[in-house]
Amino acid sequence: MARRARKSATTPKREVNYRQLRNPFPVMGVFSDDQIANMHETALRLLQEKGIKVLLPEACRLYAEGGARVAGDMVFIGRDMVEAALASAPRSINCRAGARERDITLELGSLAFQAGAGAPNATDLERGRRPGSARDYEEYLKLTHHFDVFHMISPQVEPQDVPIHLRHYFTTRAQMTLSDKFPFIFSRGTPQAMDCFEMIRDFRGLSDDDFAAYPHCYTIINTNSPRCLDIPMAQGLIDFARAGQMSIVTPFTLMGAMAPITVAGAITLSHAEALAAITLTQLVRPAAPVCYGTFTSNVDMKSGAPAFGTPAHFQASLAAGQLARHTGLPWRSAAGSASNINDVQAANENQMGLWGCLMAGATVIIHAAGWLEGGLSVSYEKLVCDAEVLNMVAELCAGASAGVDEIGYDSALTQVNPGGHFFDAPQTMARYSTEFYEPVMHDYANFGTWTERGAEDASTRATAVWKRILNEFTPPETDDDRRAALEAFIAKRTSEGGAPPES
Repeated sequence: MARRARKSATTPKREVNYRQLRNPFPVMGVFSDDQIANMHETALRLLQEKGIKVLLPEACRLYAEGGARVAGDMVFIGRDMVEAALASAPRSINCRAGARERDITLELGSLAFQAGAGAPNATDLERGRRPGSARDYEEYLKLTHHFDVFHMISPQVEPQDVPIHLRHYFTTRAQMTLSDKFPFIFSRGTPQAMDCFEMIRDFRGLSDDDFAAYPHCYTIINTNSPRCLDIPMAQGLIDFARAGQMSIVTPFTLMGAMAPITVAGAITLSHAEALAAITLTQLVRPAAPVCYGTFTSNVDMKSGAPAFGTPAHFQASLAAGQLARHTGLPWRSAAGSASNINDVQAANENQMGLWGCLMAGATVIIHAAGWLEGGLSVSYEKLVCDAEVLNMVAELCAGASAGVDEIGYDSALTQVNPGGHFFDAPQTMARYSTEFYEPVMHDYANFGTWTERGAEDASTRATAVWKRILNEFTPPETDDDRRAALEAFIAKRTSEGGAPPES
């Protein structure tokens, strides 16, 4: 939660909304406007002259009907098609969560955080590193639900002990019953997507028209760089656009590996792939909700391993932000860490990546907390440590006031003689329990007091925090009839064999 219970009901409260944030920082750029325009033009030229490989025949057909030249599985997209798609894609997307106070609007200037996602493993100090399980998925969901600063449910951690043809039932049920935030659905084929849409629609008590009117869930679409759109991802773009649900198009490019080694070259490639995918959504359904996105960093040229939170990662985020503003669309970027444990490297990399996103004006920042090993694991302790930082960012989003009461001429400045102190000034007494952010895990005690308390480091304190959250967790209230109907649907579909993912 945003803060602990106040000590006194009569103490004034400073309200800080962690649920709907606006980015307070002026955006930065790494390239000139002319250079960004040239990168955009180069991406359009790449799509028109060299094309993109599209492995789904239905997607090739849609591109062809929209005016693209198709030769086998190569699709050559003209700039007029891209410009029409950018003109029809919405600039502002109203995302409907399970509770109206959890709704978020995605547009340039707004700010939403997601926890680290898509990891096959989970780790914590008490149980160690392990393959992701159903228990880990539910626990991670409870932790992310607890902190208001996480606005969207992320792909989380893979519950590998749940068969993949049934996994989407488990993850959707968990999201519906353990959180009322904006849910995530994997694009793993039409049968699974249709199952998930039906479960969300019925659990939320929506008609078909109500469900299609707003996005009630989202997916993440990763292109296969360089210049390839595979079957599940292309099908996901089509399925979500047809249903009026949101796609976040995110080419995952690593400089020096599946993208040019330069920031400018890698981001130009990423931009071209994003434009091709966005165009497909608008061919399916004009005004379909879609977010521009990128996740571009570099590899370690000594080992070939992905690196995150690097200067190149920071610059790539800035460049992506410039291109996103060029399109006018809301967009997604990412933080993250390549460190193997929740140590100072993990903190440095995550914050470097995070501030790159913030300075770039990212609308959605994924992997903002908990992500280790370049996405191979999520850490419970790191989730808590990173949430502390995100809470502080949310505090900054509230800005600062400088009115008469804040300046405090009568309540502070004239109340203390030269050489005195302000501990008991009227202004201090009125605000001492509410003026400053109250930390979740940080310890501001002096060395002696910290030693007497057991000399616990940040990770040890974070362990106590996540254990307390799980022990005290209370899920949002749900309708008993809808929950029973959800269980009956899952039982029926399971008995019918579930829905294998398409490949």
